[in-house]
Amino acid sequence: MLLRFELFVALRYLLGRRKQTFVSVISLISTIGVTIGVAALIIVMGIINGFTTDLRDKIIGVNAHAMLMSSTGAVPAAPFASANPDGPPRDAESLESLRNRILDTPGVTNAMPFIYSELMISGPRGAKGLILRGIEMKSAPGVLGMIKHITRGSFADLGAAIGSPGIIIGQTLASRIGVTVGSRVNLLTPTGDTSAAGFTPRVKNARVVALFATGMELYDSSLGLVSLETARDLLGRPNGDWATGLELTVDDADKADRIAEEVGQGLGHPYYTRSWIEMNESLFAALKLEKLGMAIMVTLIILVASFSIVTALVMLVMEKTRDIAILMSMGARAASIRRIFMLQGLIIGLVGTASGFGLGLAICELLKRYQFIKLPPGVYSLDYLPILLQWGDLTLIAAGSVILCFLATLYPAGQAASLNPVDALRHE
Repeated sequence: MLLRFELFVALRYLLGRRKQTFVSVISLISTIGVTIGVAALIIVMGIINGFTTDLRDKIIGVNAHAMLMSSTGAVPAAPFASANPDGPPRDAESLESLRNRILDTPGVTNAMPFIYSELMISGPRGAKGLILRGIEMKSAPGVLGMIKHITRGSFADLGAAIGSPGIIIGQTLASRIGVTVGSRVNLLTPTGDTSAAGFTPRVKNARVVALFATGMELYDSSLGLVSLETARDLLGRPNGDWATGLELTVDDADKADRIAEEVGQGLGHPYYTRSWIEMNESLFAALKLEKLGMAIMVTLIILVASFSIVTALVMLVMEKTRDIAILMSMGARAASIRRIFMLQGLIIGLVGTASGFGLGLAICELLKRYQFIKLPPGVYSLDYLPILLQWGDLTLIAAGSVILCFLATLYPAGQAASLNPVDALRHE
């Protein structure tokens, strides 16, 4: 198959080395620059996507996709609250019937009542503040992903504790107060008795039945899980069909805000919902901005390489002035001359982009398989660099690189096409 005239000449100019060694070296440097820039951009995007996804999964695993709460402080809301404040009073509603109403919302896959409270936990090495969450045992496995992060003990023992109630805490917290699975801890609750001597907080004894490690210091050092019944007893309300709220899971975590809004609108006042997207909006906005900033910084490498393409093509046009004049005298049109030099720059961009993809994907695969770059423990949520490549980012990187290289050809190609063959041959 014969090559088209413009491509044939472009390849001859690009690969010919007899009289234009210096120009060929600049072209090689331009190709290497594009390769390094594309590879670096792929690696950076993969690492940032990996960190963002890992952080999102851990946040969702601890807090589910959305929460339903009430402005009255407990769910179900008071029997005489109504969806319309000016309307008739509503009959008393059970926690189970409220959950069934929530599960009727399209997109909601599960709902778990929870109780939230803050108290103190003490062990042999001292006391520390604790965020206590009471969870329903039967629905927790389908809602809380953090159950998968239990490293010692068993989640099933939480509801099967005999004598003292069971509690699950993070490994970091257990280390700080000096306890392990099977150890006894004291829980100092915010409720208590008032006497002539003043307020006396209630102290409850509990047994550690399991330890978890999510990799996030915030949770591993301050979170504790107990059964819903134990939480009610600790707060001095052992009898009662109530909870602080309900945690919801949906079929698409990225649409949790929309589905949560539909749940809130369906139930009406005094209920309201908050999705994991809303609760962590500032955090993920910062990560998105960081990703954009890193992408711009690394793209500058490709931009510098594209300027090298401009330099190489301008020098080639100056060196090939006589050849261009002869081609135009033989009938070559200005458009053909323009395409010759545009094709040269485009070939450099395509070769550099393809090489960069090969290098970047290879390094990402090595990082995923061997994890030879370790991170300081306790500083990040992982001890290695996470890699997640997304087709959207890869497509954007490839298109952006080729477009930058193509734009770099416009000026030298235009200069070559505007040459007057008579003047060019006269000066030669």
